[in-house]
Amino acid sequence: MSQKPDYYEVLGVAREASMDDIRRAYKREALKHHPDRNQGNPQAEVQFKVVNEAYTVLQDEQKRQVYDRFGHAGLEGGGPGFDGGGAGDVFAHMQDLFTEMFSGGGFGFGGAGGQRQRRGADLRVQARISLRDAAFGCKKEVAVHAPARCGDCGGTGASAGTRPETCPQCRGAGHVSNARGFVMFTTPCARCQGQGQVIKSACKSCQGHGVVQKARRVSVTFPAGIDAGQRLRVQGQGMPGPHGTEPGDLFVELDIEENPRFERDGVDLVTRVNVTFSDAALGAEIEVASLEDDEKKVKVSLPPGTQPGSVVTVKGQGVPRLDGRGRGSLAVVVQVDVPTVLTERARQLLEELDREIRRDSSDTNKRAAGGGK
Repeated sequence: MSQKPDYYEVLGVAREASMDDIRRAYKREALKHHPDRNQGNPQAEVQFKVVNEAYTVLQDEQKRQVYDRFGHAGLEGGGPGFDGGGAGDVFAHMQDLFTEMFSGGGFGFGGAGGQRQRRGADLRVQARISLRDAAFGCKKEVAVHAPARCGDCGGTGASAGTRPETCPQCRGAGHVSNARGFVMFTTPCARCQGQGQVIKSACKSCQGHGVVQKARRVSVTFPAGIDAGQRLRVQGQGMPGPHGTEPGDLFVELDIEENPRFERDGVDLVTRVNVTFSDAALGAEIEVASLEDDEKKVKVSLPPGTQPGSVVTVKGQGVPRLDGRGRGSLAVVVQVDVPTVLTERARQLLEELDREIRRDSSDTNKRAAGGGK
């Protein structure tokens, strides 16, 4: 009885999975277990081969039908309709996949002398800006620490005055094919590691890789109204592409610093203001700070009888909307100050006020009880 694992379980798909599902699952598992990403882990290399073997069978409709009917025994025993190709020809099918998956990572399997190579990989960094800058927009430089195209060789990997040459073994194809009977086996070229090119004299700065680790700064424009967790895309500032091809993009994820005076709620701002008892009781025109400018003040009208914790809303003084259609509101939370130290005169006045308030309240209650007489 075969001890090989179930191919559907290897890729993590159902037996009725479509070809697109199988292809996506293969890309995911191949990337996860690729030896270049798991150096020194022999188990990952074994699993990588199993993933390739499973994909070789399931991506071929004829082989898949045989496997579904007879299992591994049908494949190993040359069951009906099986062509005996085995797992060795997997590279012929996965060349396009690996070109797509590892175009910017330097994993090899480039193929076709660079004809199929894609742009470089994308990069992601996090930027932290102030609430004011996020609300009203700004332009800032973001630090990026990542591989960059080697300036000495222009990304070719070859020393000054030389260039990469077409691989004489695969003639630039990046892979070699060998016929065994009626079956054609295709594998990456061992001479050029699937790149289609060889470098006889490597650049000393990048050791032939074409990229060097470098710290750089990228200018990023943050639009007015952007919020925490949102992401900006800066084209062409990602990883350099292989052999001088187009670089990837830089994605900047935004974080916003806490502000001591304002809290943000979408496009609205919340601030707190302390007022005196007399202003709250009698009503008043007060001024509160503006997020837009430290020197600018926003006028707020407190109605008579304003209670502690009341919220007064000022429209049009919040955060600009990202689409440019106006601004949110400023919510002013009123906090009433209670004096902790009183002069003798202030105490007498408050006691007199208290008696007046109590007498007025008592009269009001009596009139309410007497039906308004």
